[in-house]
Amino acid sequence: MLKIILPMIMLLPTTLLSPPKFLWINTTMYSTLIASLSFQWLLPTYYPHKHLTNWTGIDHISSPLLTLTCWLLPLMILASQSHLQHEPLARKRTFIATLVTIQPFIVLAFSATELTLFYIAFEATLIPTLILITRWGNQPERLSAGIYLLFYTLISSLPLLVSLLHLHTWTGTLSLPILQLVHPLLTNSWPGLLSSLALLTAFMVKAPLYGLHLWLPKAHVEAPIAGSMLLAALLLKLGGYGIMRITFMTTPLSNHLHYPFLTLALWGALMTSSICLRQTDLKSLIAYSSVSHMGLVIAASMIQTSWSFSGAMILMISHGLTSSMLFCLANTNYERTHSRILLLTRGLQPLLPLMALWWLLANLTNMALPPTTNLMAELTIMIALFHWSTPTIILTGTATLLTASYTLFMLLTTQRGTLPPYLTSIQNSNTREHLLMALHIIPLLLLILKPELIS
Repeated sequence: MLKIILPMIMLLPTTLLSPPKFLWINTTMYSTLIASLSFQWLLPTYYPHKHLTNWTGIDHISSPLLTLTCWLLPLMILASQSHLQHEPLARKRTFIATLVTIQPFIVLAFSATELTLFYIAFEATLIPTLILITRWGNQPERLSAGIYLLFYTLISSLPLLVSLLHLHTWTGTLSLPILQLVHPLLTNSWPGLLSSLALLTAFMVKAPLYGLHLWLPKAHVEAPIAGSMLLAALLLKLGGYGIMRITFMTTPLSNHLHYPFLTLALWGALMTSSICLRQTDLKSLIAYSSVSHMGLVIAASMIQTSWSFSGAMILMISHGLTSSMLFCLANTNYERTHSRILLLTRGLQPLLPLMALWWLLANLTNMALPPTTNLMAELTIMIALFHWSTPTIILTGTATLLTASYTLFMLLTTQRGTLPPYLTSIQNSNTREHLLMALHIIPLLLLILKPELIS
């Protein structure tokens, strides 16, 4: 564990002391090295916890998310280069330092076996994200987006702290391996019901559940490209991971507590997909599509069968890579046309033919076409939901249909059609961007060859 966390922390002095000429090269190469080191965590294991220390341990729920975390750091640095090229050196250093600071916190949150440490890391990720959005966002609305993010997360996570303290006074420990051995933790009494509701709500806001999702499109639209990638690929997964970790502690509860969450998640997948169909803003469309995909993850992790957990896990990983890639593509369009409005950025295929290929691949994976892990995940979740209750097939089926339609709508409006008259000259796509897209799509296509790594 330390052999990844220590190099991550040492990235900070590297960022602050690298000569200006080598700043991007050093940070990208160093973080790529850490990412390749983190692949050792993916090896399937039969033990409940690998690399177990007093505070951290890795099991099959956290290892795929940890590898995803390490893998995305070099990609975020790669994606931000042209967005920061005209900024002074001090600001570049601060930007990379903020990205590097958030990384150990996410790694700790995903690998903590102590719920206090998990809570601290879960909350600490908020501050660098807030700095990224409010300092490097594009529009003046970024301050209100930051406030939305801050208050939604804080209001939901204070009850989480209270219920963790309640758990501690009741069981005397917050260590996960020990809590798994304790007899049913939260009973059907009112304190038990309320604390499990508090535990779930904090993660539902982070995931986000439909109805608690209003901070997400705002934060996504205002954030710089690295902020969007971070939010879509990692911070939303903290919610899903928290639900998967916490639900086993609330199992003896009456299932009535799960019904409203399940209903909202499935209904939300339907609603946000239909909201996507009438979006004019490209980033906003991708943000709402994240809400609909995470709705499926929440629904699956609330059923608590091994099938549904496995499907939720695969969907979290594949959604992390797919939505991150879509945000990168939206950003390459934005850097050339300086607009995110779909009507003003249409018909780019004749101008950027290679980019059109990446657009096609990203949209096909978003639609969950075979042979992508997205398809495997959605099928697994649908089967699990169908076995839990037959009528859910109507909701999931309609959501899939709507997903396909808004994804095709996004592909056709950005790539086909007549060029807007104001686009007279456009900058060519470069190797850095193609490498960025390839590093997103290659893991997605390779994982289908050995899906047990992430299930």
